[in-house]
Amino acid sequence: MLTPHLVSTAVRTALAEDIPWGDLTVSLTIPADATVTTRLVAREPGVFAGGPLIIETFRQVDPLVRVTEIVPEGAAFLAGDVLAVIAGPARGVLTGERVALNFSQRLSGIATLTARFVAAVAHTPARIADTRKTTPGLRALEKHAVRAGGGANHRFSLSDAIMVKDNHLAALGARDAESTTAALSGLRERAGHTTSIVVEVDRLDQIPPVLAARPTGILLDNFSCEDLRAGVELIGDRAIVEASGGVTLDTVGGIAETGVEVISVGQLTHGARALDLGLDAG
Repeated sequence: MLTPHLVSTAVRTALAEDIPWGDLTVSLTIPADATVTTRLVAREPGVFAGGPLIIETFRQVDPLVRVTEIVPEGAAFLAGDVLAVIAGPARGVLTGERVALNFSQRLSGIATLTARFVAAVAHTPARIADTRKTTPGLRALEKHAVRAGGGANHRFSLSDAIMVKDNHLAALGARDAESTTAALSGLRERAGHTTSIVVEVDRLDQIPPVLAARPTGILLDNFSCEDLRAGVELIGDRAIVEASGGVTLDTVGGIAETGVEVISVGQLTHGARALDLGLDAG
């Protein structure tokens, strides 16, 4: 997902924000011929993401800055571990420091939180997936971080798949079983056989009329674990069963044990804390 164009554009935008007219401090205090060697050091344990953005940040600031010994995306680390070595002209290293850290701290935080959710359901076949609850303009980066943490990506945008939610059904006048099936009927033919169709329900009695429309998947939103089990049994192998709504690290294991195939977690991206990483000279 992190194509060179996406990485280059994200870094260019971040640098334009951070150094619109150059680095005033560096230009007036650091000699042009000064060099420095720094290390990206973890202050706490986690899972790494954002390496391509670190490399591209320093490339755009000063191509003479070298990023070496960088750990792979998705690598687990401990507090005190060195995640990369950045060396070269001091002006370039100091100017690019904050943008490089912002990217790596944010994305490593998402990867770390995702890995915790993945570990919590490892005893089941359930997959942990992200949502569209991402930072505007940074969705590709944040979804990459979810993958680095072992999670799966849900649809990237509204253009990727059909997901019919309660407000869509309300707008279509679907207020009972008959009108729900009628509203969804023909959707498969209009969408084509390659398009995924997922329909959200929030009650067990909504499942049969939705199944009649032959969706790819059914999303059980804010169901209790008891109702999730009943929903899984009712749907069987006729559609992919997804659970969502208020999923936390405390509840995700129990949700996975109900037999759902996918658990979508908005917290992976909108609730992740930036990891504590630092750039140490010397």
